[in-house]
Amino acid sequence: MFEFGFKSDTGRKREINQDSFFVMPEAGIFLVADGVGGHCSGEVASRTAMTDMAAFIRENPVPAEDGDEALMNYFLSLISSVNDHVHQLAQGTEPRGMATTLLMLYIRNDTAYVINIGDSRAYLIRDEHIVKITEDHTFVNDLVKKGIITEVQARNHPDRNMITRAIGADETVKPDFYMFQIYSGDIILMCTDGLYNEVSEEDMCRTLLECGNMRDACAKLVDDANRNAGNDNITVISVRFSSDNSGQMS
Repeated sequence: MFEFGFKSDTGRKREINQDSFFVMPEAGIFLVADGVGGHCSGEVASRTAMTDMAAFIRENPVPAEDGDEALMNYFLSLISSVNDHVHQLAQGTEPRGMATTLLMLYIRNDTAYVINIGDSRAYLIRDEHIVKITEDHTFVNDLVKKGIITEVQARNHPDRNMITRAIGADETVKPDFYMFQIYSGDIILMCTDGLYNEVSEEDMCRTLLECGNMRDACAKLVDDANRNAGNDNITVISVRFSSDNSGQMS
């Protein structure tokens, strides 16, 4: 069993919210997107991605009995379809180049599947500790991995928001897949960079553990990001898991 909360906010410095999210709890699916592009094109990219993914899943439900390989192939088909549409739209917009990050959580029984493209993040809170699940697809993160700059230098690097993978940016896109077992008490946090650039991982963890429900936790996280600066759009989804009466995750 799980409970969830969500909230999205424009922030204090932006005029338009180019973040989007979608929840399909009956299917165990949660989606977050952070659009990029001039004028309103980032907003178009992120919302198109959410709309297309929801429509694809409704018309082609996630296979219920097949193994992990079939499941990954299903999600690859889903992402390819969405990328094709956003990429086509991007060729007709001025200025060209609109795109969007994509972060997806799929829950099946006691297993979580996370799919990531871009720099929106998923975290796991377990035993009062927070761990980042996803890897940022950014120019600065590539520099850190190569040892050219440190993580401390990356936080204030002028190109820290330059992403290297996004839905719609190219004709094809490669997602990262993560799969792990869920235990009672686990919390999965999904967010755009408007949260994690303003609120430390320690503070995010503390808020999620101390709030009585996930809806209040998401609201407080957004408030904290705005209080600290609110430089960007902020979107948060949190999911907390518990055991059913038989002690099994569902």
